[in-house]
Amino acid sequence: MSGLPRAGVGLAPPAPPEARAVFGPALGLAERYAELLAGPAAELGLIGPKEPSRLWDRHLMNCAAVAELVPDTCSVIDLGSGAGLPGVVIAMLRPDAKVILLEPMARRVAFLEECVRVLGLANTSVCRGRAEDIAGQLAADVVTARAVAPLERLAGLALGLARPGGLVLAMKGTGAAQEVARAGPVLRRLGARDVTISRPGSGKVSPPPTVVRLTAAAATPGTPGGAGT
Repeated sequence: MSGLPRAGVGLAPPAPPEARAVFGPALGLAERYAELLAGPAAELGLIGPKEPSRLWDRHLMNCAAVAELVPDTCSVIDLGSGAGLPGVVIAMLRPDAKVILLEPMARRVAFLEECVRVLGLANTSVCRGRAEDIAGQLAADVVTARAVAPLERLAGLALGLARPGGLVLAMKGTGAAQEVARAGPVLRRLGARDVTISRPGSGKVSPPPTVVRLTAAAATPGTPGGAGT
């Protein structure tokens, strides 16, 4: 791993029994990714010092549940990808999707590129940049985000990367409903539709993640992506 700490073989906790039902044939990839998170990601400060011990229940299983909301064949941008959560997990579980890990910080980009190489994720690429600068250059059917910004700010960043009618999946905590309420004026101004809160993975993942789902405004005739273009 050029310029990065070596993968932390044996540092990650073993996968829990329920992980097999969640990851299926991708479980081996998930275990290798867990070692990358427990080793170089932790050493680089991409995850907190307490996180390696709870990688499966707090991170990997939660992100795998979010993949349930992603169509099998689509394009995905993982906004502010950080250590690759949830983007890398989605790429494992949706091999027919085209996934772009968007991240502005160089050390995180280097880690993500190594993850893509080590895990053999042929459907995944890494793009260094900020959402504000990339909007208009990249667009996807689905935009994901985890721990990036409050929804009031995140909505504009994510919708700027979503195709007309595209889906935004924002992983949030217990205050999701309050965030949605506060972001109401911004969401209306941006034309976001079908704003809902879902908890995918119920019955498989405990606790299931809380995800704010919203749909980008559809294109209108005469605008890029509309019927008149």
